[in-house]
Amino acid sequence: MIDKAQLKIHFSKNAKTYDKYSNVQKKMKDILINYLLKNLKSPSSVKNILEIGCGTGSLTKTLLEIFPNSNITAIDISPGMIKEVKNKFKSSSINFICDDIENINLSCNYDLIISNATFQWFNNLPKTLEKLYLSLNPNGILSFSTFGNKTFYELHECFKKAIQELHIKESISPGQSFYTLEKLTNICNSLEDTSCRNTLIYNEEIFLNEYFSNCKEFLNSIKKVGATNSNKNNRCTSPKFIKKVMNLYDKNFTIANKVITTYHCLFIHIQKQNNLRKF
Repeated sequence: MIDKAQLKIHFSKNAKTYDKYSNVQKKMKDILINYLLKNLKSPSSVKNILEIGCGTGSLTKTLLEIFPNSNITAIDISPGMIKEVKNKFKSSSINFICDDIENINLSCNYDLIISNATFQWFNNLPKTLEKLYLSLNPNGILSFSTFGNKTFYELHECFKKAIQELHIKESISPGQSFYTLEKLTNICNSLEDTSCRNTLIYNEEIFLNEYFSNCKEFLNSIKKVGATNSNKNNRCTSPKFIKKVMNLYDKNFTIANKVITTYHCLFIHIQKQNNLRKF
């Protein structure tokens, strides 16, 4: 389970450094938008947009450029992020809300619900996806990116090895578990509405890599975007353990004097098609 109180603190604390360190998230946003535009027949038909996890506004800015006549509701759980993004945009067509999308009731329907690198922080993704799907207008689109189960593969391997070598008995992990593309696709295919058919138009997984001088620099980059382990359990702050993990990482995952880290990026694009029989 994600500790949402800790999550708010982590992201708020690092809101001012997020843009500098969120390179992978920016690449994911570009991929998400490119595919959306390829499959969007009429951008002018998109009047009402919900953005989930707006952060400091990278995706928000792009949405404003593509849909200048649309109304955008941008939600983020972090007060610090909302404060930061409000300083960037003065458009009357954007309504910023600081809240947890998993807990709020959506009072209107949307032509587009979109989110970049946020859904991994949900405690009940199937239930939240169902709520979002039901909040789409007929022919509305749900488009999102998130992280897959092979994200930070190298770090997970080092955690396992450190646990073995230090003879630690309790369960420790560097963060929450992520979905496989197959599992996430199955969840999306199960979304239903009595009058509409859910059509999964697009699903894809892409692997992106980043390189750092050492494991310490890599871990610092995670901290600077607020993505520190926010699990209610499985937190390990032992300096001895962390030092062991970093040494193993530097030893086993160095390529050309740089350590490598893997981001497993998942992309899903769903359209709620009206008046079609489900099959």
